[in-house]
Amino acid sequence: MTIVHMVMFKFRSDVTAAHKETFARELKKLKNLDCVKEHRLVVGGPSMTDPIERSKGFEFALLSFHESLADLEKYQASKEHHWVTSTYMFPYKEDLVRFDFEVPPEDEYMFLFSQ
Repeated sequence: MTIVHMVMFKFRSDVTAAHKETFARELKKLKNLDCVKEHRLVVGGPSMTDPIERSKGFEFALLSFHESLADLEKYQASKEHHWVTSTYMFPYKEDLVRFDFEVPPEDEYMFLFSQ
């Protein structure tokens, strides 16, 4: 089973580029958690969407993979996740969107995870 966790982040307009870069760098370290499937976690940004207005102001996105819902919950509850989000995101956010879903078994092959 694979659970895909997606989050898009939008910062307040007064947040510096340096702060956003630090946030992205620290967020990427979460890939080292054992509850991230095969350590697959990617952070991207800024948006390359054209026209940029379609991004609705979201500046960064995170995509991570988890073996189970329990592993996703472990990821969310980890001290590392809490530290990154409480230090660099929540005090500075304008908006955040989260979407999690289970990959159907017939689509697992697209993610090239070992079976």
